[in-house]
Amino acid sequence: MKKKLLVVEDQSEIRQLLRMTLEDEGLEIFECADAATGEILARECRPDAIVLDVMMPGPFDGLELCRRLKADPTLSGIKVLMVSARGHRNDVLIGRQAGADEYLIKPFSPARLAEQLHLWFDEPPPLQPDIAV
Repeated sequence: MKKKLLVVEDQSEIRQLLRMTLEDEGLEIFECADAATGEILARECRPDAIVLDVMMPGPFDGLELCRRLKADPTLSGIKVLMVSARGHRNDVLIGRQAGADEYLIKPFSPARLAEQLHLWFDEPPPLQPDIAV
């Protein structure tokens, strides 16, 4: 059974990059551009993990969405991987306090993100072909 991933990111280029990278990982991917829609989708599709941007337009940001998810007993088990251009130590701490299970700083490696998801899903990442240089 495919694992479900919700990507909540306002930058369409990043959503597209993640989709192209992670579809090859065998994930069913849902996506949206704001936290309010992300909350609705999380309740509807019940993802196994969420990639969540911190700064987004709308009535609340990724930090607030993370707090809401972790406060809801029916959604609190969803793993949250927060991504943000805010990379100071205090920003990471705030993300962790909001309930993020992992925090990656933009720009980040899509391969690193995929590795983290595989760790959470307790499955080895697919073998990457050797590339001759």
